[in-house]
Amino acid sequence: MGSNLHLLYSCFNLTTSLESMKIFAFICTRTESLPDYTQKLVSYLSRCKIEVNLLVNKESIFSAYKEAVDNTPINDEDIVIFCHDDIEIIMDPQQFVTVLIRAARRKPSGFFGPAGTTHLTQDAVWWNREVWTAGGHRGFVLHGDTITNSEYTYYGSPGRVVCLDGLFLGIGGESLKKIDLSKPDAFEGKWDFYDIYYTIQAHKKGLYNTAEPIFILHRSKGELVGRESWHKNREAFVEANKLPLMI
Repeated sequence: MGSNLHLLYSCFNLTTSLESMKIFAFICTRTESLPDYTQKLVSYLSRCKIEVNLLVNKESIFSAYKEAVDNTPINDEDIVIFCHDDIEIIMDPQQFVTVLIRAARRKPSGFFGPAGTTHLTQDAVWWNREVWTAGGHRGFVLHGDTITNSEYTYYGSPGRVVCLDGLFLGIGGESLKKIDLSKPDAFEGKWDFYDIYYTIQAHKKGLYNTAEPIFILHRSKGELVGRESWHKNREAFVEANKLPLMI
């Protein structure tokens, strides 16, 4: 009887939350002719009653996200997702939405996503191998083209982190208003290091970033990290911030 009441109470809370809030997803993509995997992502998010905003062929991820947020009426109780266009969310839609709501309602909530670290070292590389080996990372991600040929990357158990990977970032509307989405002048790259820049802002403002049990298949393994613009932005970030940062 007690477990049934708990289930009914949870479902009531979820229904009530959905009636009084909206969830928005902002996704940068290169072309209006969406690849199959992006179409699948959009279809999944739509089944979750999430309002999808495709940001097509934009000049910069910073300006794309900022412009989209500025032009969208987002209330404090709403939830905003920034995510890559090459991911697949492998969860029952109701379970997925429940995780989002619980993460956004946890106070003082900052950003949340599938993977991050409790210790950002002086190199500002969140997946730093030494920290990983020492158990300082949180979360997990599947990497591959399909579930059957994917590689399970386990970083650590879910929990609070300093910063998060940008393949998927969620945040409540009230907390989002405290984040500067604009590209720093010192950043040369228009598509790089936004995730660390955004989530570290939240951390420094006393908001709790968390790695949550969000099951995602990511078709990229981060190959673009090797490009010069990523290293330029990383160097600018290191120069502007006192590192290491940890919890």
